[in-house]
Amino acid sequence: MTEILSIVLGGGKGTRLFPLTKERSKPAVPFGGKYRIVDIPISNCINSGFKKIYILTQFNSASLHLHISRSYNFDHFSKGFVEILAAEQTPAHSGWYEGTADAVRKNLIHFRPHKPSHYLIVSGDQLYRMDLADMFRKHTESACRLTIAGTLVSREAASSLGIIKIRPDGCIDSFLEKPGPTKDIRDFAVPEELKPKDADPNKPYLASMGIYIFDAPLIEDALQMDANDFGKEIIPAIVAKEKVNTYVFGGYWEDIGTIRSFYEANIELTDINPQFNFYDEQMPIYTHARNLPASKLNYCTLNQALASDGCIITNASITRSIVGIRTVIESGASLDGVVCMGADYYETEAEKAENRRKHIPNIGIGGGSIIRHAIIDKNGRIGSNCRIGIDPLPREDGEYKTHYIVDGIIVIPKNQIIPDGTVI
Repeated sequence: MTEILSIVLGGGKGTRLFPLTKERSKPAVPFGGKYRIVDIPISNCINSGFKKIYILTQFNSASLHLHISRSYNFDHFSKGFVEILAAEQTPAHSGWYEGTADAVRKNLIHFRPHKPSHYLIVSGDQLYRMDLADMFRKHTESACRLTIAGTLVSREAASSLGIIKIRPDGCIDSFLEKPGPTKDIRDFAVPEELKPKDADPNKPYLASMGIYIFDAPLIEDALQMDANDFGKEIIPAIVAKEKVNTYVFGGYWEDIGTIRSFYEANIELTDINPQFNFYDEQMPIYTHARNLPASKLNYCTLNQALASDGCIITNASITRSIVGIRTVIESGASLDGVVCMGADYYETEAEKAENRRKHIPNIGIGGGSIIRHAIIDKNGRIGSNCRIGIDPLPREDGEYKTHYIVDGIIVIPKNQIIPDGTVI
């Protein structure tokens, strides 16, 4: 009997996404105005019919727990679930997860009672929409015990990814983890007959997407090794010993594990025809249903912008930006290339009066403020007449009193207060 258990690898400290991961785990980082990063892999699993899902994480997991408990509740008849397994101390294991494979190894005690026939392992920080059921069909047809999903990438992107060399029969010949920019990998180019239709000629290499389907006995055996990482250790060892299948994915795929890639993936959602389409009714992206009112736009100009649920925007100019849930933008504000994550709650009149007494801005963006090329995390308080990313100032990466600059992008942390008239 086929029993597929899905494992979402939530990652470690999320240092590449800091400061967005300062108070939350990487899977819980807001994305696209109303979603969380973890909604992407979970939705891919659910849409493919795989509804027994575990999320493995170990840092700042409280926010993630709250989101999962509010968002994913299956009926009693589907036998589906979405559960978080944070690192825990047991008589057998006392430390943190030491890598992707170690995270799975330390949780086998929770997986085995389900008696899975297969394990589907997916990364928790990628933007893509895939029919994982089709990948599973190809896996069973191949008669291999492991299938690895791969996507075509350029030589530049290949430097920091696991690169797969495949034979004409679609099976893996060899696997190379992060070859760097100088190594000659021309013999790893994908045979033309195995490329999807309309493949980009500038993307000749096949990179592992960190999506694996294991037969259960194989992963049990592989995790007996003294190895902690799938990409660096487990996968190369299996490839060296037995036949491994590949699933060549031809759709849009983007790693959103860094501030730069996260920012660009968000801003690209504002394109007239974005590469990642949230407007697909057949394969929707699920998230927490908040029952918020429609956004109210008073005398505004919006150009290639997304306004999420429950926003109140007055006399503002917004270009190529994302406005997150419950965002309040006051009169005369201007946003260009801004990812605004919104707010967790509306402030009451009493709270606003207290803000005035303390001389701090309300949650949201104050009147007359001009912001460009920035990420504003949840519950940010941007005062009136601020200028952020506008003036020709030296902006070196680093931590500052009120903000961070990462990859040249200004990041206003969660709950940060930016006083009236601030120039950044």
